[in-house]
Amino acid sequence: MSFQPVFELFWEKVKESIENHTYAKLTLAKTIGDTELKNIYVRPVLLENDVFSLSVTARYKTEEVESFHTLDEAFIVLAPYMNNPFLTALLFTTENDITFKLNKKRVGTIIEQAPTFKNASDVILEMKAKGI
Repeated sequence: MSFQPVFELFWEKVKESIENHTYAKLTLAKTIGDTELKNIYVRPVLLENDVFSLSVTARYKTEEVESFHTLDEAFIVLAPYMNNPFLTALLFTTENDITFKLNKKRVGTIIEQAPTFKNASDVILEMKAKGI
């Protein structure tokens, strides 16, 4: 069974956190073995004319590569990294921390815990103030 449907549910929670202005940050972590790619960080940014975008920063052993995507594009960019090389995606919101995990059999689960962050991302707070 594919973990993809569970990851899609996780991504819906990402979208909800942005719409509800509770998004703090998103990280893909816990690689399989020693890989060149160490982490991927996703943070919201406002580009020219207050256009919402997601900054996707891939941290490698020797460099960082940043790209900018819409919410839907970011899903398409990030999904292939799940299971190769990442086993975990962590969404931090002001309401709770939501973890998407793949076990040894590559079955996906979503776990919700108490929030780590008290405040949403600065960009999310700016969007809320501007009514975006």
